[in-house]
Amino acid sequence: MAARILSIALLISPLVLWLAACWWLRRRHGTRRCDGRTLLTDGSARRFSGDAVRALFVTAHPDDETMFFAPSILKLAEGRLWLLCASTGNYYNQGTVRKEELLESCAVLGIPPSNVTVIDHRDLPDDPSVEWDTSLLSALILKHIEANHINLVLTFDAGGVSGHTNHKSLFTAIRYLHSENKLPEGCQVLTLETVSLLRKYLSILDVPISCLRSQDALFVLTKEEAETAKRAMWCHRSQLLWFRRLYVVFSRYMVINSLRFL
Repeated sequence: MAARILSIALLISPLVLWLAACWWLRRRHGTRRCDGRTLLTDGSARRFSGDAVRALFVTAHPDDETMFFAPSILKLAEGRLWLLCASTGNYYNQGTVRKEELLESCAVLGIPPSNVTVIDHRDLPDDPSVEWDTSLLSALILKHIEANHINLVLTFDAGGVSGHTNHKSLFTAIRYLHSENKLPEGCQVLTLETVSLLRKYLSILDVPISCLRSQDALFVLTKEEAETAKRAMWCHRSQLLWFRRLYVVFSRYMVINSLRFL
């Protein structure tokens, strides 16, 4: 009997320690390094104090802002935030409905309707088989950056998190603007890290791994903020199929964003 109890204890102990580490790191990083005001780059800190942040989130489809970027949006909420969505998400002819859902979701996340723009261009269709034109897309993004005096752009990295071609097209367009020095002076770009499939569905259990790995910015939501992110996702009613409900529960991107500067 004693041997059985010892065996069970040995099996459970690593999980208990891991959960304790997740809890401690979530509290520590949710209020200090990841408060949305200090972004780490090249080992030094650049401070964005409150309303000095003028951040533009560039997404591909309605619901991207919540499914992937909710931690960054909520942690940068002290600044002024804009969202530029490159399509209406009309792959299943739901574009009109999805635009309305996007506005509802952004309101929950703290982005006012006046700061939300949805591009509806025939050459930028919601289609995983279509690679969007870099020249067209970069011109539209740059126009938005300049018009709103943006100093921080956040978008997908080369992997697009889910591998979606439209997501990767956004990275290509913004990388072009960055590499060709077309962005306004002082405007920086953060890209959302694509992680392995296993890590993607560890939810909050990925916190220790994320904290140990190198990144320029790490945003971890508190329990209350995570509930806000979920409420924002529930606004996307047309998209709440069974596998997306599972995504909300298990995806790390609903609670953790690790990002890198271009």
